[in-house]
Amino acid sequence: MKIVLLSVGKTNIDFIREGIDEYLKRLKFYVKFENIELNVLKNSKNLSKNELLKKEAELILSNISDSDFVINLDEKGRGISSSEFAKQISKYRIMSKKKIVFIIGGAYGFSEAIYSRSNDSISLSSMTFSHQMVRLFFVEQLYRSFTILNNESYHHE
Repeated sequence: MKIVLLSVGKTNIDFIREGIDEYLKRLKFYVKFENIELNVLKNSKNLSKNELLKKEAELILSNISDSDFVINLDEKGRGISSSEFAKQISKYRIMSKKKIVFIIGGAYGFSEAIYSRSNDSISLSSMTFSHQMVRLFFVEQLYRSFTILNNESYHHE
């Protein structure tokens, strides 16, 4: 199984980049993982919200294949605990999902085209975070899920 985090925009805040890099190092012991940051569209400030969502959707969809299992990281998604997330990752393994793509959209979220293509949508919190912070929180939660599945002492309940 391979897991991909596909994000609109770059991580340009040093402490967030360092945190992501730390969890990427840890994750390599559990799963093949790829972090893909898509370039922000040029002249995006001149586009309407709907035009921007459409162009971001085209960019996202061009990085997803038909066989990928796609999950939006979305404030409108269903809320799950860390333990439930670990169980979900385990289910994907059992279902022999070859590639799972988690998507973080741009400032306005996702277009209907992305919602239509996605297999699931989860929320990391009912609070709002910057997209760069969400990347760090996601890789930490992914690492946490693998430590839960391997009965390691990182997660405490």
